[in-house]
Amino acid sequence: MPMVPLLAIGRRSRGPQSANLAPMQLAIAVAAESHAAALAALHRAVADHLTRAYGLGPWSSSPGERGILSELRRPRFVRILIARTTRNRIVATLRLATKKPWAIDTAYFTPAQRPLYLTGMAVHPAHQRKGIGRIMLQQAEAVARAWPAGTIRLDAFDASAGAAPFYLKCGYREVARVSYKSNPLIYFEQML
Repeated sequence: MPMVPLLAIGRRSRGPQSANLAPMQLAIAVAAESHAAALAALHRAVADHLTRAYGLGPWSSSPGERGILSELRRPRFVRILIARTTRNRIVATLRLATKKPWAIDTAYFTPAQRPLYLTGMAVHPAHQRKGIGRIMLQQAEAVARAWPAGTIRLDAFDASAGAAPFYLKCGYREVARVSYKSNPLIYFEQML
């Protein structure tokens, strides 16, 4: 996958600080087994950040290196995308899979052949609000079309720590609000 130019726009500030922000280049790629430790560290950093900001919740846990390695060894069913800086630091990731996650009830979604399920999206806290998440979703949609898949489905926590406003801004359609094991969730889909 190509290097994607990205303007670093910070936290949408309009002052002297924004003049100091330099353009950033990202390489978007499918993760390899050699990335497992860095991916586990990224997920841990995001979980810790959310826990500090919103308290303990289902967002406080993160996958370990062994679990990530297991997923990476199933490329027929799972693709983990990563975004790396020019210094080769992984700053974002997401997972696309053919298997439905436990928290998704397909009855709420538009019927589609070959749906993919997006889980594990994470952008390092130091790189959030710079457009990286949006670029990752665009790349996920390109990968899904080539898979081929008919739709991308996902859930987000229906809480302050959830990413529902982000998915709406990116054009994903809210299809339901549900509760799974006492965790309120919002289901989203993007037809391809």
